[in-house]
Amino acid sequence: MTAIGQHKTLSEESLGEKFETIIQNIPDGNITLLEILEIFEDDGLLLLSIFLALIFLVPISIPGVSTVFGTAILLIGVARLFNRHLWLPEKIANRTISSQSLANGLSKALVWFHRLEKITRPHRLQPLTQNNLFHLTHKIAFIFASILLMVPFGFIPFSNTLPALALIFLALGELQKDGGSIALGHISNLATTIYFGILVAGSGYTVLEGLRLLPF
Repeated sequence: MTAIGQHKTLSEESLGEKFETIIQNIPDGNITLLEILEIFEDDGLLLLSIFLALIFLVPISIPGVSTVFGTAILLIGVARLFNRHLWLPEKIANRTISSQSLANGLSKALVWFHRLEKITRPHRLQPLTQNNLFHLTHKIAFIFASILLMVPFGFIPFSNTLPALALIFLALGELQKDGGSIALGHISNLATTIYFGILVAGSGYTVLEGLRLLPF
């Protein structure tokens, strides 16, 4: 247990402190994905989701990455919905990576967590964080955002950014008990749905117009 962990649990720490605690709890040598999940348990899984979503806060993301990361976030969302431990196939769970490389990557993301911490307000709009039905709605919205992230529109500007924002805001809201952040997550989901609807409608219109121009 680290110095921070000895005095506080993850639920009692600030967002930045939670992430620092996780980094400090990474053992030396190599670490399996299963061990990483054990470190990122409960609230930590939401921190992991934010970490995975941060890469998409650019207008255009790398094709294919959204599917991989979106799947990981989807599994986290499903595990949280059913209050289960996150399950991974044994071959994947036992894969090892360098603990130092993981710690370095997480340390680089730490600056973003400190920035995100500044925009949240714990216990804001409390009714959104204290009602069991709302909690269920937030978890379903989180899963929906992860599915939107997996939609293969990565080459289109903001198609990954919008659902990533939804995931980040929803996770922040749950971690910080911030109803304002949760509301922004739902708004981001709605904006993503409208944006994708426009893209699909525009593509359909373009195809129909193209068919009309064909000589038959």
